[in-house]
Amino acid sequence: MARSATPPPKKTLRQKIRRVLGGETRDQLKDLILFDHSQSLKANHPNPLNRAGKKCFSATDEDGITLEILRRVGRLQDGVFAEFGVGDGTENNTLILAALGWKGFWVGGQDLAVEWEGNPRFAYEKAWITAENILALSRSCLQRIAASQVDVISVDLDGNDIYLVEKLLAGGVRPKLFIVEYNAKFPPPVQFQIAYDPDHVWQNDDYFGASLSSFAALFAGFGYRLVCCNSHSGTNAFFIDGALSESFADVPTDLGEIYVGPRYFLYGGYGQHKTSPRTVAKILGARGDGR
Repeated sequence: MARSATPPPKKTLRQKIRRVLGGETRDQLKDLILFDHSQSLKANHPNPLNRAGKKCFSATDEDGITLEILRRVGRLQDGVFAEFGVGDGTENNTLILAALGWKGFWVGGQDLAVEWEGNPRFAYEKAWITAENILALSRSCLQRIAASQVDVISVDLDGNDIYLVEKLLAGGVRPKLFIVEYNAKFPPPVQFQIAYDPDHVWQNDDYFGASLSSFAALFAGFGYRLVCCNSHSGTNAFFIDGALSESFADVPTDLGEIYVGPRYFLYGGYGQHKTSPRTVAKILGARGDGR
């Protein structure tokens, strides 16, 4: 049989890399390059708080920012945290505070990966969170841990977040620090927020939450100030009680300087060991699942 006169197509560089490295190694290399780029963005960001970013139990670098904010206001020890939307408890924004010895509570729709009962300083309520029940859930959980107020609140529910925050603020809940997920697709000065729907379920698209400018406008009405957006993913915004502003004189006041665009879709991992349920159980002072 005669050979074809048409030569086989040449492999592209990408195909050669895939063949040599394999899928897993390729993904690891991508994350390494991305991490290095993120570190550069963090180091060169005009906001000094971004340079404190570090991952412990948060999705990316939120934990380090939280700790630096609390260090500045003299509240690293003996505080109270609350988080709405915590997944299975192994990755969120307030587990690091529990590790510091804080008391607090979580509310979310999933079962936790650990058995947590038996610790009077921690409570978990499995519930579907709406604007209609968030205040009652907060009061009930605070009572269960014998606390009367909260120092840090984190909200990450992929939907009605701005309405839930508004309900808390209007209800007199006034933490020193609010951490909220913003929709980074909409840069300042764009104002955007989804319509309130108590049954909202995120569809893995861009219809969720609210823009940074919309959150900033809401918080400003209650005397809060934006001080940071996390560098590594452009996911979480940090708002402090305006009474604490003197501790953040070096932080820009312009939203455009603080804003970080969306980067969360770039990550396949974050280069750390997976959090074990036993680690969480140890932090919460509860019985682990034995695995």
